[in-house]
Amino acid sequence: MNAPLKTAASEPTKQTLDILKTLIGFNTISRESNLGLIEWVRDYLERHGAVTRLTYDAERRKANVFATIGGNARTRFGTVFSGHTDVVPVKGQNWDTDPFTAHVADGKLFGRGACDMKGFIAVCLARLPGIDQGRLHTPLHFSFSYDEEVGCLGVRELLADLQQNDIKPTGVIIGEPTSMQPVIAHKGKRSYRCSVHGHAAHSSCPHLGINSIDFAAMMQLKIREIALRVRDSEAQDYDFDVPYSSIVTTLSNGGNAPNIIPDKAEFVFEHRFLPGIDPREVFEEVKAYAEREVMPQMAIDGAQGRIEFETLTAYPGMSTPSDDPLVASALRILGSERARKVGFGTEGGLFGEAGMPAVICGPGDIVHAHKPNEFVTLEQLARCESFFDNFVASANLHPA
Repeated sequence: MNAPLKTAASEPTKQTLDILKTLIGFNTISRESNLGLIEWVRDYLERHGAVTRLTYDAERRKANVFATIGGNARTRFGTVFSGHTDVVPVKGQNWDTDPFTAHVADGKLFGRGACDMKGFIAVCLARLPGIDQGRLHTPLHFSFSYDEEVGCLGVRELLADLQQNDIKPTGVIIGEPTSMQPVIAHKGKRSYRCSVHGHAAHSSCPHLGINSIDFAAMMQLKIREIALRVRDSEAQDYDFDVPYSSIVTTLSNGGNAPNIIPDKAEFVFEHRFLPGIDPREVFEEVKAYAEREVMPQMAIDGAQGRIEFETLTAYPGMSTPSDDPLVASALRILGSERARKVGFGTEGGLFGEAGMPAVICGPGDIVHAHKPNEFVTLEQLARCESFFDNFVASANLHPA
């Protein structure tokens, strides 16, 4: 029998607000170390009975923390509450207040990461002391990672560590901002840098140069042609706001003076693909076009141009079956009739590939993330507290 659900309060507890203010105070922009925050979180978790393990990046400047309470050694079970600790930069944004000093006004808490996604982490930590760990029939896990914002990098080390140590939780709640609505799918993403190397010459003698901008433009037009074909021919999923896989050029630059044939140009393009789509086909088509059609034209006497590709970001799509027990629990607790699908990416696809189905559900609205004056409403934090308590009570605790 399902336990009766607790009703959400109108505002979060003081513990959640205090912890969130502390977390925002750590500058964990992706280029910076997150060790100060991670070590604070680790110590907090251990004070409340959790067993923790840290995994580091190659320079040991950043770390993930994975923690477990209850269940003794039965780490092959249990739910993970997962979040990332890094935030996006604030440079060039017009903030009204210090982005790393949280403040509350008009029913909102402002600060970098308040929405994406330190609010969720704060709720998890604040609710932990109230769990009767003696009643846990399965373990409860917490996963807080680094460098999600730059390609879901840290969680890969964490998942490799879990696999090596035969730790296999049965599901994951990822607290990305969804306005506390359950999400079961998102697109995957691959982004690439294409560098076009030509040969410089005086602009009055274009026949003596290899114009890298011209050939980069040819590549970009081909990518747009592929994107339009994919949009019109690929099976579409109308549960997504954008129901097809999108392919777009997002950055482009080249040249160094108005009177020089440019010898280098580069651009970045991305492919956001529906779950189940193999992104390699698009990339191989772009690469083949470069090799067969473009590079043969990039030659003059004594000089040969070239085109190089670099993968910048690669993470899989996520698609959790709608009848998965984790989904059913989330829907019941949240009072939702059906789960959603979103275009933005998370670590969920990587957890899914590791055999852990995921549901994305967290406080705040993604439209407020990454912006100046980022905020999460107090009402959303309170709803997240209620969801956390109800989920633990229904999925992990023996009846009182």
